[in-house]
Amino acid sequence: MTRNSWILCALLAGCGSTEPAKKAEAPPKAEPMPAVYRVKLETNKGDIVLEVRKEWAPRAAARFYELVTAGYYDGSRFHRVIRNYFAQFGIHRDPKMSQLWRELRFPDEPVKMSNKKGWMSFAQLGPNTRNVQAFLNLKDNTDLDKQGFPPFAQVVEGMDVAERLYSSYGELQPKGGGPDGVKAELQGNAYLEAQFPRLDYIVKASLVR
Repeated sequence: MTRNSWILCALLAGCGSTEPAKKAEAPPKAEPMPAVYRVKLETNKGDIVLEVRKEWAPRAAARFYELVTAGYYDGSRFHRVIRNYFAQFGIHRDPKMSQLWRELRFPDEPVKMSNKKGWMSFAQLGPNTRNVQAFLNLKDNTDLDKQGFPPFAQVVEGMDVAERLYSSYGELQPKGGGPDGVKAELQGNAYLEAQFPRLDYIVKASLVR
């Protein structure tokens, strides 16, 4: 998302100038989401490049584009990594931002592609609850198709990086030794870095031009 700014140039009555008032300029328009785009996740382990196609899952593609261009994922930890299953990320480093975006849920959509190894989908807690967290499938998880997880992106470079993400913490608490999901959202990276220092993370997520 590009930054919009209004530039208003107007002469006030009585200022003594004889020049006519200038019209307000329209703010620059945000670039529309392309039908196909690529995103590079620069991680501390190396780069992962994703290809996103609108036709696969239009709503998910639009939300991911919005989040990436807003810099939302910069600094995000891979907080839930289960070896040979999936790697999940998307909790903002700043809990205030997490709270803001967490409320911006977007509607469900049909599953057109399959959750095979290297594909990415948004996480959810039930119908129409997708917002910011996404996961990379580290193996074929086709059972997730019937559960309503529509893939919207595919790894085209760096799958070996995804497979090397730190996974020894395992599942989230209380089922595993990983982070407490609620604390992670309420405290952000202050909690994750202090309690789970070996988590890998996204340095920067950006569009590949």
